[in-house]
Amino acid sequence: MSDALDRLRRWEDSGATWRIVVRRPDDVEIALLTCDAGEQVDRIVTADREVLDYVDRAAGDD
Repeated sequence: MSDALDRLRRWEDSGATWRIVVRRPDDVEIALLTCDAGEQVDRIVTADREVLDYVDRAAGDD
């Protein structure tokens, strides 16, 4: 598992949420949100294929 995907999965496992800010063909920008108020606390910007596939599956775009 890539570092970016591991970070995103740990974020989810802690009960927090995320949303795609920008999805381009070769990369994605993901906002990491708090689990209570949904406030953004960080972002992941990556071209990692594992993350791209993961967010596409989560969005139902497989």
